[in-house]
Amino acid sequence: MPAQPLELILARQFGDSLNMPVFLVDTEGNLLFYNEPAEEIFGLRFNETGGMRLEEWATIFKPVDVDGNPLPPEGLPLVKTLTTRIPASGSFYIDNMKGERYFISVTSVPVIGRANRYSGAMAMFWKTASI
Repeated sequence: MPAQPLELILARQFGDSLNMPVFLVDTEGNLLFYNEPAEEIFGLRFNETGGMRLEEWATIFKPVDVDGNPLPPEGLPLVKTLTTRIPASGSFYIDNMKGERYFISVTSVPVIGRANRYSGAMAMFWKTASI
């Protein structure tokens, strides 16, 4: 794996220090990291999954809308941020690897470094009361 930009290294360290679930991807949408609070929601430890391509992680954690319909990757806030390079947010259900369903709210932001260098995106999310 090629060396990561400093901004992504720092974003991972920042995410690892938070008590809020965090998900970090590079510019191609490849999963680089999710922290321990995210592991609790996903029902799977990061060291069990490691990095994944966007097509994998956008479906393995089974995001669904309020009617139970699968959300396509382009409907996820993090993917919107990857394509637009602007923050995005949304709420939806996620069916984790243990068969549990959580309603989560997600806010994603681009990771942009010096000289306006785009390095990827980070999503922070939390469980909320379902609608």
